Amino acid sequence: MTSGTNRSTRLNAGDHRSRDMSKPLPSALSWTVLVGFAAAFLVAYFAADLPLWIPVLYLVMSVGGFAAYGVDKSAARAGRGRVSEQTLLTVGLLGGWPGALIAQQVFRHKTRKRSFRRMFWFTVLINVAVLAGLVYVAVTQPGVLDLPFLTALGVV
Repeated sequence: MTSGTNRSTRLNAGDHRSRDMSKPLPSALSWTVLVGFAAAFLVAYFAADLPLWIPVLYLVMSVGGFAAYGVDKSAARAGRGRVSEQTLLTVGLLGGWPGALIAQQVFRHKTRKRSFRRMFWFTVLINVAVLAGLVYVAVTQPGVLDLPFLTALGVV
């Protein structure tokens, strides 16, 4: 083995589960990110007068993300078919990352695979950037984010 070989790869090179593993990030980091996001989101929601569909989307997708991680963890333990990483990342990208982050901590699932963590945090950054763009639009062009069918129904 070369001196640059990853320790987890050296431990069991034939076992795919041992590759790409690293020490999980501190759980305090995840909780801090969640609390910071929630606080910033609340300020943005009220200050920018965001439409109701945005927090509803985050809530629904977060519940879905939490459930998907729970199902995947259960399937992993039972040796059943898994939820694909692509699905987990897509749910997070579409606004479910807060629920996914909570699920990662609650279920201790998807916290060690380095490549997944990198992609997860990349999708979080993309999602937050899109949200920042929506906040900017809401501030500079009031009402443009309102969904006409919701307004017509009197929901917003």
